[in-house]
Order: sequence, then structure tokens, then C-alpha cells
Amino acid sequence: MKKIIVLGLGKVGTLVALLLHDLYNVVGVDKELPHYDFDLPFEVLKGDVSETSFIEELLEGADAVVSALPYFLNKNIAKVAATNKVHYFDLTEDVETTQYIRELAVEAHCVMAPQCGLAPGFIGIVGSDMANKFSKLRDIELRVGALPRFPNGLLAYSFTWSPAGVINEYLNDAEVIHNGVRKMVPSLDGLEYINIEGQEFEAFSTSGGLGTMCESYEGKLDTLNYKTIRYPGHGKLMRFLMYELILKEDKKGLEEILSRAKPPVKEDVVYVYAVVEGWKNDRLLRDEYYKAFYPKEIGGHTWRAISWTTAASIAAVVEMVDKGMLADKGFIKQEEIPFEKFLETKNGSLYIED
Repeated sequence: MKKIIVLGLGKVGTLVALLLHDLYNVVGVDKELPHYDFDLPFEVLKGDVSETSFIEELLEGADAVVSALPYFLNKNIAKVAATNKVHYFDLTEDVETTQYIRELAVEAHCVMAPQCGLAPGFIGIVGSDMANKFSKLRDIELRVGALPRFPNGLLAYSFTWSPAGVINEYLNDAEVIHNGVRKMVPSLDGLEYINIEGQEFEAFSTSGGLGTMCESYEGKLDTLNYKTIRYPGHGKLMRFLMYELILKEDKKGLEEILSRAKPPVKEDVVYVYAVVEGWKNDRLLRDEYYKAFYPKEIGGHTWRAISWTTAASIAAVVEMVDKGMLADKGFIKQEEIPFEKFLETKNGSLYIED
């Protein structure tokens, strides 16, 4: 790959472009020119990414496109990419959007790789790598939380990434395998408590975090689920807002309320926790993976934990496709990405340093 288009220059998109700029010719695109206290080293264009003609012109001569846009803008971009044989990558957690992209991938002569962020994305790569070390599986339980390090207020939260995306994953049903059966369960349900190094958290089901893992592991285990980690009490308040006040029917209004009430913080933390139980040589065993990721200095600037963990994940997958470590066309499942190879990439290695 030589030329890569990065769509959406928020914090994550800008960092994706910066990470890939060290390896490729990158062009960043947004409807508004971004304002940072430093100069961006890659070309930046202003344009309306909802316009098909603009996207078609933009992708002409490009090898890949990376979307860091809200999930509802991705379908059209993926369609144009597939038509023009341009490798496609995104960060979506939306199940419907992913299914649409998967259908495009059937006849595509390029890679179609949605869900390349943190969850879905990195957590699925970690979980499947752990699962591969067992001869027979019983449970895979995956947990991720992107949180303020120093929370205040009853919600104990800060919207360091898209409020629309958070609301979407809180509202839509979550796919799981329970008692060996693949099924859908309501998000914000399945509340549990987790103690991490003396700090108590809660976790509950949210949509999209498993990506395509339920399909891949159906018939192979008893339990597979993904839950989002929050500080205690958060889930109860979100259920109150969405279901008792019925703000689920006004997602735009809810997004504005939450964005105004809980703006981004500089000091955040990302918790990644995975548990796999099963048998190795007829012995029932349990393996665990746990890491806490904090803000990191990259390129002389400090980036939030949620920004760099998300950006590094998708940038590493782009590298792997370019280097021939993954298929060169069709749909890529996150659980098919080898974790060791992922960490060998320039951007995947960022996860090792913490």
C-alpha cells in the first residue's frame, strides 16, 4: 500500500493518520478542518463525506480507506471502496453496519475489515489467542472499560469517544452464547461486579463488542459474552435515562444532554480484561489477561488512553494486510487475526510498552 485515506479527523482519526503517516502517504479528510496546537504532517482535505461523488473522487488512486467516522456514515463509504477495489477498514461497533459490509465482501476484490478498534477489535484478538491454547473450551468472557481516572458525579463517566456510539451500544441488543445457545440479550442487563486491584467496578452487556465471535465459536463452548466495565451505579442511571424517561426515543437529544454534562477528560484509563476457561490435556484450567492502559506520548504529544488504544489497533491491522500477514481480499474477522503477529507490527507494539 502506498496511499491511504483517513476519514474523520477527531482525536482517534487524527492519531490513526499520524500513526500511518510514518509508513504510508496519508490524506486526512473531514467536513471541518481540525484545530490542534501542532501542525499535522500529512495532507488534510475538507469535504462532505456523506456525498457519494466526493468519496468516489477521493478514493481514486488510493490503496486503502480508514473510516474513523460515526457508524451511520460507513455503509456508503464501504460500498464505494468495494466497487473501486480499495481496502476498507473501520471502527464500527454497529452490528447492522458490519453485516452490510460483510455482504459487500462476498464479491469484493479488496479487504473489507470493519470492527478494528478496541471492542470490537483488540479484545477479540486477545480472547481468541487465549482460546487457541485450549484443547476444549468452556467459557470466554471479555470485558473492556474506557473510563475517567478520577470520576465525579453519579454517572462517574466522561465521553472520551462518540456519545452516539455509546448510546447505540447501550440501546441495541447484545449477542452472546449462553448455555451453549447463541442468542440475543438486552444491553445494560447481566450486571456483575468486578474487583480489579482493590477497585470495584460493575460490568453489563452492551452491543457489538464481540464482533463475529459468536458465529465463530457457536457449538464450541458453553458461554461467550462481552460486557462493558463502568464505575458502580452507571448502568442503573443509564437505564433510568433511556427507559424510565424514555430518552431512547430521542437519541439526538440524549446525545446532546450527555455531551454537555460529561465532556472529555485528559486523564483516562482503558481496562482490558479477558477470561478463558477450558481443558488443556484433560485438565480444567482458567487463563486471564488483564492490562490497564493510560495516556501515552506519541509523536511528541500526549494522547488519551481511549484514543491511542483504538487508533493503534486499526493501524496495526492495516499494516498486517499490507505485509501479507492477513488475506488480501474479502471479510476479515478480528478473531482470525494472530495476536503475536499483531504485536510485531509497528503500531501493535504500542500495547507492549505499558
